[in-house]
Amino acid sequence: MLDSRQLKLFVALAEDLHFARTADRLDIAQSVLSQQIKRLETDLGVRLLNRNKRAAITLTDAGDVFLVEAKAALRQLERADRIGRLAARGEAGHVALGYIGSAVTTGLLPDTLRAFRMASPDVRMHVVAMETPTQLERLSDGTIDVGFIRPRAHYPDGVTAKVVQRERLLIALPADSPLVRAKAVKASQLRGVSFIAPQFNEAAGFAEDLARLGRVGGFDAQPEYRVNDFITAVSMASAGYGVALVPQSIQGFAQPGVVFKPLSDFEDQVEIAVAYRVREHSPCVRGFIDTALSYGGLVKRQGTN
Repeated sequence: MLDSRQLKLFVALAEDLHFARTADRLDIAQSVLSQQIKRLETDLGVRLLNRNKRAAITLTDAGDVFLVEAKAALRQLERADRIGRLAARGEAGHVALGYIGSAVTTGLLPDTLRAFRMASPDVRMHVVAMETPTQLERLSDGTIDVGFIRPRAHYPDGVTAKVVQRERLLIALPADSPLVRAKAVKASQLRGVSFIAPQFNEAAGFAEDLARLGRVGGFDAQPEYRVNDFITAVSMASAGYGVALVPQSIQGFAQPGVVFKPLSDFEDQVEIAVAYRVREHSPCVRGFIDTALSYGGLVKRQGTN
């Protein structure tokens, strides 16, 4: 096994090509320097230096090649030492993050990532969009470390979550809808309209919100069109296919032909929570969780409350 001290001595000697000068520069005895270089050559089974009686030296062909590798090895050792120290402080490592689409529209995802990158630029992020049930499964099996989810009443063993954001629900209407001209829209006025429902691949979430809207309005609110995301729902509403119940932050992605209206008798809010393992040991993951929890309060500007 090569000794890093021997590598450093060899590199220094290769720079000076003189035992006495190198020993003096490193403040060690020349005999110690000579012994260490000899031991290195013995360990390698290769002569690295051409020596003469005046202590001046040259590198052999093998020495030239070894010098390049020795410098690279020392750089890697220095990097490993630096990264190891950073990792111990939570400033290096790897974080796998899951997120729902609303974490993008509210700014929670980009703002948290930006803040975390400024604090811990050496941490590598793996960011994947997935629905809440999948995120909870992946947290349990260790595939992801943190998730931006819709909160649940119950979580898998070893997983918890804290709400970091709330925002009001609005109704997205085609611009030519008569309801656009109304000063206030009530839930009952949506009876008979076609609903475009985003994110119905999970059992909880906006399906429950739409059902509650129907109960407030005195009708059974069933989606006529099912889509995978809010942007698609808004696009279909702008084209006149129906209306969509969407989070307030989606207004930032408004399209021509659609108008967003609050409902005077339906003030339900949706929440985003940061989910993570209760006994998380990784310093960098804990650092990201802390950033998300603290930054979540700032992005509430996008919602109500």
